[in-house]
Amino acid sequence: MLALLPLTAWAERSVETAFGEVAVPDSPERVVTLYEGALDVSLAAGIVPVGAVTTRGGDGVARYIEAHLDERPAIVGVVREINLEAVLALEPDVILAPPQLPEAQYRLLSRIAPTVMPLTEGLDPEAWRAESRLFAQALGREAEIEAALAQVDARAAEIADRIAAGEAPSAVLVRWMPQGPMVMSEDLFTPGLLRAAGVAIHDAGLVRPGVPHSDPLSLENLSRVDAEWLFLATLNEEGQEALGAAQASPAFARLEVVARDQVVPVDGQLWSSASGPLAALAILDELDAALTP
Repeated sequence: MLALLPLTAWAERSVETAFGEVAVPDSPERVVTLYEGALDVSLAAGIVPVGAVTTRGGDGVARYIEAHLDERPAIVGVVREINLEAVLALEPDVILAPPQLPEAQYRLLSRIAPTVMPLTEGLDPEAWRAESRLFAQALGREAEIEAALAQVDARAAEIADRIAAGEAPSAVLVRWMPQGPMVMSEDLFTPGLLRAAGVAIHDAGLVRPGVPHSDPLSLENLSRVDAEWLFLATLNEEGQEALGAAQASPAFARLEVVARDQVVPVDGQLWSSASGPLAALAILDELDAALTP
């Protein structure tokens, strides 16, 4: 049975979370992140968590995160399936949880350590900023994250200024899965970044409101996503193999964006699953490289 920890002995401040005010230590040292966005924020703030969950479609942290790790956090579960015993064994000072975590699971985690969960409802391309600030408060690293957010804004503005000399390029972001390509919603993290950088990203009218992506498209319907730029994200080797097969098909070859050589394969762990300031900077760097002649 999980023991209830005496928070009042060391808690020095509180943060406002989805479940009300939560008391947290002033300078937590042992941090467990149960959400990729929280892992990103922790690293951007200069804290390497002792525990984290795997990235979607992988068995470890996201590839873009690797460059920011001097030591690897212990893996305490996968997306939506947390190993409570593994979390308990790490003796965390604070736990950073994903939005919309079931309350029953939140209550169990809160018995291990103060658990900070953002209040995020529905899809919002700017929600990651509020989440970043909340996690920064929980870590006592507000200044570091404000600096990181300012760096993201400056990088996006730099790209947008360069684009402003001409017409904003249109783009579609597609996640390629073994069952077929899915167009990603305009209301996600990455599309929000691309818009800030001056790109007219859209979902080709294929994504229902409040849903993160379209149903899988058949190759015959690929013409629906024939934008000026096409960013193709794969999460793992199976998705890469499916994309490779599609690229060899006549339906794919007929796309005008293919003829213009403006199809850009990207890492789905970054472009379609990540959030946070480090992810934002990595995406903007890749966008800039793709758009620069």
